Amino acid sequence: MKYEIIGGNLPAVICKLTKGEHIICEGGGMSWMDDVFTMSTSGGGAKKMFGKLLSGESMFQNTYTANADGEIAFASSFPGQILAIELDGGKSIIAQKKAFLASEGTVNMSVFFQKKLSGGFFGGEGFIMEKFSGKGMVFLEVDGSIKEYTLAAGERKVMETGHLVMMDETCSLSVERIKGAKNMLLGGEGLFNTVVTGPGRIVIQTMPISKTAELISDFIPKSGS
Repeated sequence: MKYEIIGGNLPAVICKLTKGEHIICEGGGMSWMDDVFTMSTSGGGAKKMFGKLLSGESMFQNTYTANADGEIAFASSFPGQILAIELDGGKSIIAQKKAFLASEGTVNMSVFFQKKLSGGFFGGEGFIMEKFSGKGMVFLEVDGSIKEYTLAAGERKVMETGHLVMMDETCSLSVERIKGAKNMLLGGEGLFNTVVTGPGRIVIQTMPISKTAELISDFIPKSGS
């Protein structure tokens, strides 16, 4: 499979498949395609469907199979970027829920449960994230712009909750309470930060949709005002 990402801050990925290749997306994820694809919808079994429901994804996925060479496109649902990751069959990656856009059929998506309760309660990423393994391309939606880091063993990166897009499975995630009562109450950074510890690659997004919604809400007239 070959692909091209277009559109600047309103991106789409155009995937070019040869006859017999197939690609997977969430229900309703396809934006446009050549008239050479056959679609099939499946849930992957009760256990897998329940995991998708918990992660915030659609319980059903669509598989598009190319009956001849052709193009199929998937557009991002929010201004930002599309992150293309090639899995080599070795290391897996962990991504924030609802980041999944599309993947080759050889990539397996499953639910990843955070081991630390504090990470689920206060980390902004929640208890449930998404794990991708296997061999092939996977495309993730990013809110805003992308910044990547490769962390050494024991190296930590501290960020505001919601900014983590993806990390290698070799990384670990936790949360830390901001120190000092004055900092917590007056600093404007909330009560907790997300901390990712290496080794491994991480990807950070500059403008989480949750923060965008919070900023926009300040300009929406309140009832009775």
